[in-house]
Amino acid sequence: MGLVGAGGVGTRHGRTLRGLDGVELVGVADAVPAAAVELAAALGVPAVDDVGRLLGSGLDAVWLCVPPFAHGELELAAVRAGLPLFVEKPLGAAPAVAEEVAAAVAAAGVPTATGYHWRHLDTVARAREVCAAAPPRLVAATWLDTVPPPAWWADARRSGGQVVEQATHVLDLARLLAGEVAEVQAVAAPSSAPGRSVDDATAALLRFESGAVGTLTAACAQPARTRAGVELSCAGAAVELTETSLVVTTSGGTERAEPAVDARTAVDRAFVDLLVTGTRAEGLVDYREALRTHHVAVAVAESARTGAPVRLPR
Repeated sequence: MGLVGAGGVGTRHGRTLRGLDGVELVGVADAVPAAAVELAAALGVPAVDDVGRLLGSGLDAVWLCVPPFAHGELELAAVRAGLPLFVEKPLGAAPAVAEEVAAAVAAAGVPTATGYHWRHLDTVARAREVCAAAPPRLVAATWLDTVPPPAWWADARRSGGQVVEQATHVLDLARLLAGEVAEVQAVAAPSSAPGRSVDDATAALLRFESGAVGTLTAACAQPARTRAGVELSCAGAAVELTETSLVVTTSGGTERAEPAVDARTAVDRAFVDLLVTGTRAEGLVDYREALRTHHVAVAVAESARTGAPVRLPR
């Protein structure tokens, strides 16, 4: 395997890959050579100063763990090299980039995976069972957090904004549990910090194709994360789901659970297993499926910018 991106997320994936049986990480590349050198030294693998050279070094697959603004040409280069690719979310800061990559991936037929690791939680699988039996009627997706440290994150043109870069995880869960989103309408509170173009907060209404309705509330002006998850009011049940807990309430009582799965490891293992066995784990999100979630996040950001409702492509 090769790794492109030596930031925080790339570091996490690199350490995971180094610990997986049967996986050899053969090189790390980054737009900042010093970062690649530092991570490569920590992992005990070579730093590669040219992405093209890394892609041409006989890899079986490549992990692309780069900021939103850096997506696009990297994926296209990997596809041209015929390489299966793991792409961290979001798929880009602008929708056109992801659309171009999706078309190239479909034409080439290469295996893909993306960083929606929450789907690998056993608690998410349980929530899906509940929602299949008791269809959601109201969805409340929430991400209340602080501004992450990378300088690019605070620039909406480079990150895509909080909804696209961060709250995309809970929008993905909303889609998974309640079905496709048909239309969104959003408003935003502009940044209160000098030099930061990412909105302080976003509130959106979601209308699902099933007839369910929902909300997204996201904020990044507070000093620390206090909430990230989804709550669903269903026809016969209530579900509260975060990355670390699940609460299901039915007429029979309340069920509480914590994940028994390390989803951040499971997502990498699942893509390796796909490459080895050809079998895709249920939680593994390919590029096409990730694009549907990306469309929802981008639509919320667009509606917040214009004040007009946005319908999702079908």
